[in-house]
Amino acid sequence: MNRLFFIGIVLAAVFIFTAMFAPFIAPYDPVQPFDYYDTQLQREVTLKNEYPSAEHWFGTDALGRDVFSRLVYGARVSLFVGITVVLIAGIIGTIIGAIAGFYGGWLDNVLSGYVFNVFLAFPGLLLAIAIVAFLSGTNPSPTDRMRHLIIAMCITGWVGYARVMRGQVLKVREYDFVQAARALGASNLRQLFVHILPNAIQPLIVQASLAMAGAVLAEASLSFLGLGLPPPSPTWGTMIDEARGIDTLTNATHNLLFPGIALAMTVMAFNFIGDGLREYLDPKQRSR
Repeated sequence: MNRLFFIGIVLAAVFIFTAMFAPFIAPYDPVQPFDYYDTQLQREVTLKNEYPSAEHWFGTDALGRDVFSRLVYGARVSLFVGITVVLIAGIIGTIIGAIAGFYGGWLDNVLSGYVFNVFLAFPGLLLAIAIVAFLSGTNPSPTDRMRHLIIAMCITGWVGYARVMRGQVLKVREYDFVQAARALGASNLRQLFVHILPNAIQPLIVQASLAMAGAVLAEASLSFLGLGLPPPSPTWGTMIDEARGIDTLTNATHNLLFPGIALAMTVMAFNFIGDGLREYLDPKQRSR
């Protein structure tokens, strides 16, 4: 495997570790502004748009909240949504694609010829926006908005897994060992789950790692558009959205820079992992 794969593994491990132990890593509350008592003014003062310092590594935002703490907690949202979407969409897509490829005939024609194409005809992000807007209604709770995000991204993401699995099943079902199992009287379920799926799953591993990067980016995009978790919940997309004002861009660039870097590094890490797995699992790529 190439070095980029191991770089991706290290970066992904760092972000996952950060998300898991966010309460122990974040030095401040990600929601409450940082206040201190000014002895000259004789009152509490909120540090707003402060540049990075020894006390606040990534500075503070326009409301005086610690940017590093919000980044750490934002990793929880992005990775939780990404992992959940990949698991659910992967399972749904695998099952539907395997059924379409194994049984073929009219069922395959309906699924691959109509259902798949209908979902692929809509831009994924626009369809997700419509679904979240339809489900959310007015004043949804953070838990409801999180659930709506996951549902929307699963609805738009399962087709990719289904297409990959259908193609793999169409190929593997013609192998000699599958034909032998069929001749010996193996049931359709046994053929599919014991003989075909274990030998067709490799491309889905690559698909899942690349889809993880897409899911993290999609969550940030929806949050940037105001369809993610409602404020003051810390998410990377929301942080970028809050930092796009002209005053922040000119006087507190760190509010936009650090969440953008975190998002870019996370997407890059999972893309590196996907490319490395594709190279390792593909004999043609590996022999080069």
